[in-house]
Amino acid sequence: MPENNVSAEPAATIPGRPAGWPRRVAIVHYWLVTMRGGERVVEQLLRMFPHADIYTHVYDEGAMSEMIRARTVRTTFINRLPGARKHYQKYLPLMPMALEELDLSGYDLVISSESGPAKGVIVAPDAVHLSYVHSPMRYLWDHYHQYKSAAGRVARLMMPWMFHRLREWDVTSAQRVDRLVANSNFVQGRIRKSWGRESVVVHPPVEVDLFTPAAPADVTDRYLWVGQMTPYKRADIALDAFNRLGLPLLMVGDGEMGAELRRRAGPTVEIVDRLNFDQLRRAYATCRALIFTAEEDFGIVPVEAMAAGRPVIAYGRGGALDSVVPGVTGLFFEEQTAASLAETVQQAETWLAGFNPADAVRRARDFAPDRFDAGILAALAR
Repeated sequence: MPENNVSAEPAATIPGRPAGWPRRVAIVHYWLVTMRGGERVVEQLLRMFPHADIYTHVYDEGAMSEMIRARTVRTTFINRLPGARKHYQKYLPLMPMALEELDLSGYDLVISSESGPAKGVIVAPDAVHLSYVHSPMRYLWDHYHQYKSAAGRVARLMMPWMFHRLREWDVTSAQRVDRLVANSNFVQGRIRKSWGRESVVVHPPVEVDLFTPAAPADVTDRYLWVGQMTPYKRADIALDAFNRLGLPLLMVGDGEMGAELRRRAGPTVEIVDRLNFDQLRRAYATCRALIFTAEEDFGIVPVEAMAAGRPVIAYGRGGALDSVVPGVTGLFFEEQTAASLAETVQQAETWLAGFNPADAVRRARDFAPDRFDAGILAALAR
């Protein structure tokens, strides 16, 4: 059982807490099947609390970083169900019960990393439960009708019944959490709307020191788009805008829209599935500007581009409002359409003459890992 296997925790000093607290830490993450932004947050929490144990619904060890593989990872019973590693989301109705069956009574600090069901664990009466919220579950709340319309016939019939119950549980489980931390002001508003609770904002950690600006002579006239080619990322409007403008654009990413976008790409648009990290760093540093078309909960890609000294042209909603400083480190386009983006790119062609890369680098530093650490410690000290 956990209480027999946890280790003394010597890490982060939390203001206002007794020396040596917390001694035992559990990190609960929704599923560990790929390394993306949520998993990078887990890594940073492990740096803060290096002896923490990890709990998750589904664990694909081969897909994880060395840091996560080196830790004790325990799973719910979802991990043992048929096809769980690929089809875990189909088991969503079972996840509330799976979380509540985890025995976390041996821990005095529990940090849940919430985007899928993670926060609904039951902790000891004297334990502190902090939930770091990447987003309330989109498919239950503001994206429900989009997910429903894209689902198969049987799923569409079942969703109203299942999701009504899941929303009730989601709101109820949010009341158990001692500290709610949102990853952006956008998510803070969604927490208030969905759960009726207040939260503090701590932006996710971005490894900004891994990126460096290029020499001015090395900056090209080619714009850059980076992300998964899934519908909500809206890669299509970047493609359509640059086809219309006839300006060069490099698009990096793959996904279900990839084949269609390749068919529609004009002569000035290049699409590649992926770049290695060194190639991506150079693409950031030498692009004319990053194009960011998604409405994201936060959005790490714009911060990486600014850390590389380049400006961002972003859709003016969501987490980009927290990171991009309009008129200083980038510009916003008002409507999520190709026409609105194209108009703003044309404005940028003039605005870029006065852009200062140092302003972007300074802004990116506001999202460095040490800022995340300080925010989490301050939330725990409340």
